[in-house]
Amino acid sequence: MGAVAQRLNWPWHTFSRGSVAASTVGPVIATRQPAQSSGSAWILGLVCAAQLLLQLDFSIVNVALSVLQHDLGFTAVSLQWVVTGYALAYGSLLLLAGRVGDVLGHRRAMLIGLAVFAVASLTGGLAVSPAMLVVSRFVQGCGAALVAPSALAILTAAYPSTQARTRALGVFQASVAGGATAGIVLGGVLVEFFGWRSVLLVNPPIIAALLPLMLRRLPARSPAAAGTRLDVAGATLITAALVALVLATSSGERYGFASAWVLAAVGASAVLMFGFVAVERRVRQPMLPPALLRDNARTGSLMIMVLMGAVVAAYVYFIALYLQQVLHLSALRTGLGLVPATVTVMVCSVVLSRRLLPRLGTRWMLVLALPVTAAGQLRLSRITADGSYLVDVLPGLLLTAAGMGLALPTVSVAVTAGVPSDLRGVAGGLLVTAQQAGGAVGLAVLAAAAATRAAPVDGFRTSFLIGAGVALCAAALALAFIRSDNQQRAQLTVRPHQD
Repeated sequence: MGAVAQRLNWPWHTFSRGSVAASTVGPVIATRQPAQSSGSAWILGLVCAAQLLLQLDFSIVNVALSVLQHDLGFTAVSLQWVVTGYALAYGSLLLLAGRVGDVLGHRRAMLIGLAVFAVASLTGGLAVSPAMLVVSRFVQGCGAALVAPSALAILTAAYPSTQARTRALGVFQASVAGGATAGIVLGGVLVEFFGWRSVLLVNPPIIAALLPLMLRRLPARSPAAAGTRLDVAGATLITAALVALVLATSSGERYGFASAWVLAAVGASAVLMFGFVAVERRVRQPMLPPALLRDNARTGSLMIMVLMGAVVAAYVYFIALYLQQVLHLSALRTGLGLVPATVTVMVCSVVLSRRLLPRLGTRWMLVLALPVTAAGQLRLSRITADGSYLVDVLPGLLLTAAGMGLALPTVSVAVTAGVPSDLRGVAGGLLVTAQQAGGAVGLAVLAAAAATRAAPVDGFRTSFLIGAGVALCAAALALAFIRSDNQQRAQLTVRPHQD
């Protein structure tokens, strides 16, 4: 075993007694981790509460769609914009919002974003027309985009040591998973007892309670990128490219992914992205400095995040359809059926990743985690029309969730490690954009693949089979791009910088 491990460069020696911590990408260096202060714990709790709220609003409105369609008079075509409006603003503005956070200050950007989110939630909950609700959802997405990258930047600054950062990012990713499932469950309860408006009106009181705590507890550091000119050309190009991409993926199911409209949107997105790359290479102060992507480990990790985003979005979507259309569960029971997966992600992200990542490093952690996700997808690809939740769904659901719970915080650590303080916001935006773009494109592609099969269950099985292949491709990227002996980023602590 030792000879094989030595040939593979697998760090079996890190499991010896007495090893305390290691680099996320390099070999183990025994050292003591500094204790985190109560201030850091406050930061973690507040940042994760904000992120959970943002994620919750992705799914909570879905439960209310049929009711609000009747109350406000939405057409079948216009109803999709209640969901698409939020996703469009959020997904297309993340990179720009991350850079704005670097320039304005991350705490300030986060507070402004939450305030915008609260006001938009209030106007949406009081909407008297379809247009008023759609505009409110779009503004909600703008506020959410301003919050998410700065939340990550604040978190990485508060936890400079690798082991502590791994734990913090594990909790952060767990809040993302928890918010998505909680939205379905909470949405079902709120709609049933208080009506559809309550799914939006629940946000302002929560944010009103969070904002004073954030003013007191979040560090008010001077923006490290203060005085930096905003790259207007680059910001315009990348935002337009992401808008076109989100429009293409959200319209594909309705118009067909081979339709002229969708193909034109995809082509426009590609052209705009090439233009963005060309601009970033020439301007003096680019919005996305090319140096940020010169690290193979970071670039590979971002590509892995794109693939993971595709798998997560597709498997939650198709499992929900299977539970409702085939097993005939209600929306509330469907949400409850996803709770075991959420709990698994939380346990793996918060507990197991913190223990395994310092010993294995990024490369081998992903090589371990992603095949577990692939195994879960393969198990789900065996669902049948007369199946059951316990036998056909739950095992694959738990395996997929376990792999993702280990992989998501690992990738987050790899992307944010070693990023200077004046780029933390844009790095956070890049990470979340990769996940969102992967989810949007992946779901669109897998939905198109599923639609080619005559029976819905056959389409679901096809999507899970492709998902398994995507997870294995992500594991191959980890082997190709992330070196286990990468000394450049083999540091247990990152010097704290001013934000």
